[in-house]
Amino acid sequence: MNNGKQILWLQVCGLAMVQGAITLSWVIYNFYLPKLLVQFGFPKSLAISLLIVENALAVFMEPLMGSLSDNRQRWFASRFPFITVGVLLSSALFIAIPCVVTFVSPTTVFKFVLPPLLVAWALAMTVFRSPVLSLLGRYAMPKSLPMAVSVLTLIGGVIGSFRIAANDLLLSFGPLMTFSFGSFVLLGSAAVLRLIHPPEVISDKPVDKHQAQSALPISFQALGLIFVLGGSFAWGYRLLLDGVSKFLKLQLNSDNIQLQMVIFGITAAIAALPAGLIAKKIGNRQAMLGGIATVVLLMLLLPLIGANVILLAPLAISSSFILNGTIPFALEMVPSDRGGLGIGMYFGGVGLAMSIFGSIFSKPQAITPQLAALMSAVAFCLVFGCVASSNFIQRKQKI
Repeated sequence: MNNGKQILWLQVCGLAMVQGAITLSWVIYNFYLPKLLVQFGFPKSLAISLLIVENALAVFMEPLMGSLSDNRQRWFASRFPFITVGVLLSSALFIAIPCVVTFVSPTTVFKFVLPPLLVAWALAMTVFRSPVLSLLGRYAMPKSLPMAVSVLTLIGGVIGSFRIAANDLLLSFGPLMTFSFGSFVLLGSAAVLRLIHPPEVISDKPVDKHQAQSALPISFQALGLIFVLGGSFAWGYRLLLDGVSKFLKLQLNSDNIQLQMVIFGITAAIAALPAGLIAKKIGNRQAMLGGIATVVLLMLLLPLIGANVILLAPLAISSSFILNGTIPFALEMVPSDRGGLGIGMYFGGVGLAMSIFGSIFSKPQAITPQLAALMSAVAFCLVFGCVASSNFIQRKQKI
């Protein structure tokens, strides 16, 4: 990339479309999963078990696929074979899920086709998520990564925020049309990204296989730090949303808080844009540390003050600094040619955290709002420790 151009905005917007399609696919999947299982003769509780298994498999699959895409990039100057295969496979399986439920009779023979199909789709999504997001390292200079990621945070956050309010809309279309729409959106966004992806620059000199094979050294401490940060952030943000929603119900004395949660999510998504600009000016880690410290303080104050706009607005804005910073942090902690592995370790940590969370809290509604706020604050303290200690690891690598 030309140093004079900090961000390839066209390509970043294309990547944001893919991120939006991934978010949309998971919104559809999580909404319909219990319904499809019940329709096919399984208990509704199987949905939780499947999500635990899928997240546990992601612990290994995300780093593996990211690392393999790094090798593909180093040897053949392109990650897109991984991305293409993953997108095609996941799109085909995504359409197959409602087709099996709609057109196949749930007899003893065919009944047990559905659970493996669901797990296969989740695994197919891991094939391309880390490789495609690692393209950010090609689309933005290191200092500008938070600004580039802010576009992805905005698109993914807006789509994710409407998951609560869009239940009736998704239900009205039916599973076959909804899953087909999600599949075509993913295919279309990936096709657009491939079309606008800048051509790979290949040297005129013959490739030295020994040179290509010898990647830059990787710090295992850095990989461990990325993994722990991903897990602690996922745990903390999951409990943050849980705590905010429950305190809103207490504050408003009503279970109907869909509008308030949508506003909270959209506020965090929109705040990502100025947060990215600030992070570029002061540094991503400094911005993350400031955001984390504010979130911890506000989560501890939440049980005392309650869920009012004076607390929720800065909480949403502060969380956007963390949402923006995680992917750039993962890319910063690894050599430039190992971005796929770095992001894979981050999502592997997320998968482990969500798998453990689902195993411990099979009924999240039983978590008290006070406990959710406290555990969220503790998890974000761990995120703070990961970011703060990263400077010592990188300094040690340079010595």
